[in-house]
Amino acid sequence: MDKRTKSAASSPLLTGYRPSPGVADELFDRAGEMRPVWTPFIRALSNLSEEELRAKFERGRQYLRDAGVYFRQYSGDPLNEREWPLSNIPVLLHETEWNEICRGLAQRANLLESVMADLYGPGRLLTGGHLPPRLITENSHWKRPMVGVQPRGGHYLHFLAFEIGRSPDGSWFVLGDRTQAPSGAGFALENRMAMRRVFPEDYPRAYTHRLVGFFESFRSTLEDLATANRSEAHQFGLLTPGRANDAFFEHLYISRYLGMLLLEGEDIVVQNGQAMVRTIEGPVPLGLLWRRIDSNFADPLELSPDSQIGVPGLVDAVRSGNLAMVNALGSGVLETRALMAFLPRISRVLTGEALAMPNIATWWCGDDAARAYVRENVDRMMIAPALALDLPFDSNSETVRGAEPEIVDLLDHPAPDLVGQETVALSTTPAWHDTPEGSRLTPCPMTVRVFAARTAEGWEFMQGGYARIGPDGDASALAMQRGGSVADVQIISDLPVPDVAGRRPGPDPSGQRRVRTESAALPARAADNLFWLGRYVVRFEEAARLLRAYHLRLAITDAPEDRLLRMISEFLKPVGIEATQAIPVGLRNRLFSAHNCASKVRDRFSQDGWIALNDLVKTVGQMTGSATPGDDAARAMSVLLRKTAGFSGVVTENMYRYYGWRFLSIGRALERIDALAAVLETFADPAAPDGALDVALEVADATMAHRRRYALGTTRDTVVDLLAHDTGNPRSVLYQLREMQRLAEDLPGATLSARPSALVRELLPVRTRLEVDQPEDVGTDIMREIRRAIARMSDRLADAHLR
Repeated sequence: MDKRTKSAASSPLLTGYRPSPGVADELFDRAGEMRPVWTPFIRALSNLSEEELRAKFERGRQYLRDAGVYFRQYSGDPLNEREWPLSNIPVLLHETEWNEICRGLAQRANLLESVMADLYGPGRLLTGGHLPPRLITENSHWKRPMVGVQPRGGHYLHFLAFEIGRSPDGSWFVLGDRTQAPSGAGFALENRMAMRRVFPEDYPRAYTHRLVGFFESFRSTLEDLATANRSEAHQFGLLTPGRANDAFFEHLYISRYLGMLLLEGEDIVVQNGQAMVRTIEGPVPLGLLWRRIDSNFADPLELSPDSQIGVPGLVDAVRSGNLAMVNALGSGVLETRALMAFLPRISRVLTGEALAMPNIATWWCGDDAARAYVRENVDRMMIAPALALDLPFDSNSETVRGAEPEIVDLLDHPAPDLVGQETVALSTTPAWHDTPEGSRLTPCPMTVRVFAARTAEGWEFMQGGYARIGPDGDASALAMQRGGSVADVQIISDLPVPDVAGRRPGPDPSGQRRVRTESAALPARAADNLFWLGRYVVRFEEAARLLRAYHLRLAITDAPEDRLLRMISEFLKPVGIEATQAIPVGLRNRLFSAHNCASKVRDRFSQDGWIALNDLVKTVGQMTGSATPGDDAARAMSVLLRKTAGFSGVVTENMYRYYGWRFLSIGRALERIDALAAVLETFADPAAPDGALDVALEVADATMAHRRRYALGTTRDTVVDLLAHDTGNPRSVLYQLREMQRLAEDLPGATLSARPSALVRELLPVRTRLEVDQPEDVGTDIMREIRRAIARMSDRLADAHLR
């Protein structure tokens, strides 16, 4: 051990660091010496005080909070979100060791492709006796409708993940294959981004292999698959189960990062064997789906009839060769644990080679002979007399089930896919822990997830991944659902690693000029949520302004029975808002509705907008239990209005001016018109009590504008002129009608045979009447007509683009 290694090994941070006997450790080798790849990192860590380390760790956590990274915690609340549990200490592996791992897993990936091709093709592995028929034919993940279906592009598997662990002798083995809908690649990238905030120094940053090249290569593969043998480009998207899924954040992140459509089952329709995306422009051909749902739920017609998240006819689209699927439907059969017992033999049969990276020790226990063999060899197998069993791997589960398999009675278990496995002694890795004696590094069990993507040159591996860390030495709690954490896996080189840009730099190798591509199609569901997001935010804002007006006057009069206060209260009551409450339930519900819509289209606006909306929701929650009626509630409304303006400003000003922004803006304009018309109908009525006109101006945020614009005092005609007619006032009905018409004319199909669309035709008479009439001619009847026209406009928009 050289001096630098000795110095690192004697660091106070490692006081009490004792790997368990018979267990491999990532920091120290079998001889008890620090692995060279860790030495510079531990030395750099040791030069920092505990306060400096805590400040660094907090920067990483703050990045994850700002980026909105979360994990869906399964509980009674299906939308419960848990803060992303990133370990502060990365897992370091040398590039030489990593390359050896990748070579072994590339061989395994090709083997799994061959097994998949046989199971859904000639079936020689079954007829030749290399696999028990019951293991496949009675397996719920084997999909009979996919037998004989040739995948578009020629390959079944395109994106894989492998769960691996280090054995006590220091070698690596495979704990599980993730072939159906592997998760974690997007989280791995966010882990790396967070660790860059924690450790921005030259080491380990400059010596760590980058991740972005992996994603760029895979995106090129997806583009090629989507357009293969096509005369025109087809859309490609990521199919998600929806926001209640534990990995929904990753689905959002990956789709945005790779420029893919984020789709749910209802976004897709199959017509004549062609999958189509329902967009605001009508159905658009879909060339590829990267599915993140299990095969069971993909098609209720041919797979699981109970599925409510799939696409009827999806199997037919694949069978017709019109849709590429990543990965092929039915690939979940490869995740069956029992299959691992046969892979060493199958590898020799199909390739003539032994597996370079072995499985966890596994035995098939699905027939009488196997059961008898296990009973006779229990001692040699190093397992308990009650056999350790595991069912097929559930791709939706984040549990590494091979680590601590359930102990059940062999003879009482009827499943055809029984598999016995040795209990695994997982290697440990340093993790930061707070102890009564101070903070230090302690060894915790871990597994590593490795990601592989098929490219034109073969399998390409992410130069890193992420590790699962069990808390306090508990290997059974590796899963995040059970309290585990994750760590960034960094592949370290002996020399500085050349930087890799997020996009390929320089001119196109083909010599063609780079041109701006058209924005991707906008699914109708996304447009609908953006439209209603705009409406709900305005509804929340208008209600908050009315509530502020109410509580300001309540603070002055202390007379809830005042005629004007009763008018405001009665105006709000039909829409479910009780004005006498400081933070009414109805007000909160409007915000929650906006948040619900926004959560479904987070890929359509900036992260700053999402943070601003979450902050608004949090603020409302905090105020609910503390604000009191009167002046306190009025101040609370002012805070909420400022935060609402912040959210609206970030979203509407920073969004790219394409169809998504237009639907959001139309929703805002439409709701603004309806709210202004309702206020004028009630508070500008000649029979309204004194002070009602002032309320109308306050709600429209036009009090100062009115003072500057009109020398006379407040009259009905001046209020109507400012709030209904004045095209210089963005809070006037006519201004918003013009804005809405401009937006509507930029939508698809805005003109047909030189005639305006139904939406524009509904809008024109109302706009014309306001432009012609004088303020004294605008009565409550016109305001009612405007509101009825607004309702019809909403229906016309939905009929044309959102259904």
